[in-house]
Amino acid sequence: MTIDITAACILEPGGPFTLREVQLAEPGPGEVLIEIRGMGLCHTDIAARFGLPAPMVLGHEGSGVVAAVGPEVSRVAVGDHVAVSFASCGECAQCRRDQPAYCVRFAELNYGGGLRADGTTPIQADGQNVASAFFGQSSFASHALAAERNVVKVDPSVPFEVVGPLGCGLQTGAGAVMNSLDCRPGESILITGAGPVGLAAVMAAKERGLTTIIVSDLDAQRRGLAEELGATATIDPTAGGLAEQVRGIIPDGVDYAFDNTGVPQVLQDAVGAIAPLGTLGFVGVPQDMAATFELPIVPAMVTGLTVRGITEGDSDPATFIPYLIELYRAGKFPVDRLISSFPFEEIEQAVKAQAAGEAVKVVLVRS
Repeated sequence: MTIDITAACILEPGGPFTLREVQLAEPGPGEVLIEIRGMGLCHTDIAARFGLPAPMVLGHEGSGVVAAVGPEVSRVAVGDHVAVSFASCGECAQCRRDQPAYCVRFAELNYGGGLRADGTTPIQADGQNVASAFFGQSSFASHALAAERNVVKVDPSVPFEVVGPLGCGLQTGAGAVMNSLDCRPGESILITGAGPVGLAAVMAAKERGLTTIIVSDLDAQRRGLAEELGATATIDPTAGGLAEQVRGIIPDGVDYAFDNTGVPQVLQDAVGAIAPLGTLGFVGVPQDMAATFELPIVPAMVTGLTVRGITEGDSDPATFIPYLIELYRAGKFPVDRLISSFPFEEIEQAVKAQAAGEAVKVVLVRS
């Protein structure tokens, strides 16, 4: 059995989002059907338009209301408000260690061909398979199907447009600081890139009590927003060398550098800004997926440098998303400052607004 839904489809690789009626499978064992109300728009969604076979339905920062549950579902019920996050198997060694971001099936379950865990396609259109189950959800739609494991029950008083982005980008930035790097009060950090992920990292660093929070970004407005959210200093990377500017603020260098630009040269420059026994963490996806950056072996060795790749901020969504919501409600994680809301029907205009820098974090909403 299927239900008719509306989805924003990509009909050809790299093409625009087009709203059309499609058919979504009913929830099977361990699955949840969500009426989607909020959808964060992420750079990954834009890039994936070229990666999956068309037609496809993307979207991976969904929030909404549980509309139905399949057999064996026990953690959520019809009517619950939920965030929908990334998929994981729940069975591998990393999942058993509460590290689902490093699930051995992460690639397969989140962007591996648009299939469910059982190898079927949840969405069809006119009898044709549609690549979906993107990040275990494909939430650019009126309804989405997800495994119970990647659905997180949330406080119904929190707006859907705030909940949605917590499923990926914002938990990645905050989690990088709080989980992956485990920054401590009194320490220092350089954050390269003041997009949603970088600004979430700023808010997390302020909450953790770091005394020096330096943000580097090309855009003066983004730098200003970073200062409002907790950055103690900002850098225009066109005004001089990154390492030199950082050391002009903190001569010994920073304890941590966190990159979310994915630009190899920025990562190389950040290494020169790090203090002995410091750590470079990075989440930015490069334009060239085969990109590398040079690491000077002797300087890295004698300074005890740690280089740390990060996925999803080392987050376990079941516990970390509710924690971020607690911070938001306490005024300590004001993610609403980043958000510009657009009606779901205006998804293409929203894509253009985000690409033009007119919005920091776009969230599509359905009433």
